[in-house]
Amino acid sequence: MKILILSKKFPYPLTEGEPIAISYLSRSLYEQGCEVSLLVMNTSKHYFDPAGLPEKENHYHEIFTEDVNNDINIKGALSSFVKGRSYILSRFDSKNFERKLIGVLKNKKYDVVQLETPYLAHYIPAIRKYSKAVVAMRAHNVEHEIWQRVAATSPNLFKKIYLKLENRSLRKFEIGQLKNYDVLVAITERDRDAFVEMGFNNKSVVAPVGIDLGAYLPDFNCFKNKKSIAFIGALDWMPNQFGVTWFLENVWPRLSKKMPELEFHIAGKNTPDWMRKKSSANIFVHGQVPGAKAFINEHPVFIAPLFSGSGIKIKVLEAMALSRLVVTTEVGTEGIPAVHGKHLLIANTPGEFYDSIVNAFSEKEKTVNMGKAARAFIGHNFDNKNIAKKVVEAYEENISEKILTRKK
Repeated sequence: MKILILSKKFPYPLTEGEPIAISYLSRSLYEQGCEVSLLVMNTSKHYFDPAGLPEKENHYHEIFTEDVNNDINIKGALSSFVKGRSYILSRFDSKNFERKLIGVLKNKKYDVVQLETPYLAHYIPAIRKYSKAVVAMRAHNVEHEIWQRVAATSPNLFKKIYLKLENRSLRKFEIGQLKNYDVLVAITERDRDAFVEMGFNNKSVVAPVGIDLGAYLPDFNCFKNKKSIAFIGALDWMPNQFGVTWFLENVWPRLSKKMPELEFHIAGKNTPDWMRKKSSANIFVHGQVPGAKAFINEHPVFIAPLFSGSGIKIKVLEAMALSRLVVTTEVGTEGIPAVHGKHLLIANTPGEFYDSIVNAFSEKEKTVNMGKAARAFIGHNFDNKNIAKKVVEAYEENISEKILTRKK
């Protein structure tokens, strides 16, 4: 099976959710015997030179890139605002990228064209015109939900109004595109249900981000005498910014008073200056770190105070795979059928976060055992190989249906 993956971001380095999700599934598809090629919108915001891709991460048959300037432009944002159109969507609508796609499709026949996120749905007409491939949408999130939730938590009135308009435009776009997908690959069961409620009625499969446990080796040394909690995530992403700020303002003052020796370590790419300025006694803002696994392994407890966003939270999966005790919100567990008190701790209020973290350090044996149970849970529910098999089966079924339809 020949698969062409379209991505709006190069799937490397593996420092945030989207590249990890793309890289892990594409590798698993390759290991299932698929020939996987990649066409990337190499944007100014997330530019990566393909020559820098390590050999061990290069499981692609061919890699095509097209440079696209998608820098945020105030004039463009205001124009979209006045016209009632989504500025986010417009930043990924590129004639040059479309021409590149057409050239790739003319040169080779693919069985499946897999779009990574609905932001690439602009290009479905070109795919239909120049290819007979199955069009698969891999939805990392229900995109409009992210902005709906961010708008609900924003204290800034203008930003709230702007984000509500973005939410409305994105929802309209997402619903309008559903009829154009042959297969929907959802990250979570909840997301698939949401798309079905919105009107999707073609073939769908739930394929969460798989984890190779062999690549996640827990280090328990920090449990002996270190009292620290950690957060890692892209810090140019509003849900992460809000969550960390909320924790610092609503949980940390009381927590640090109760446990003056406790350290809070914050890491993530594109850390804004205002976030770095939050460094103080026992609060360490590291910015981007060399490796997420090593960073998570240095701290006994991992927190994810997330109140917006959609899809699955990959850093939560990674922390569980590393046998950390994870304290997160209900939003943070979406798509992760873990049991509160057995595999992780769910906390939605300042008091619940406070109690969970205090108890984690006063009951060390319980904390270690819950981390081990979390790792076993990931191995059972998020195996890469099984997830890729489900996707391949869905594609094969749809390819067969298309062939039968053509013969009629």
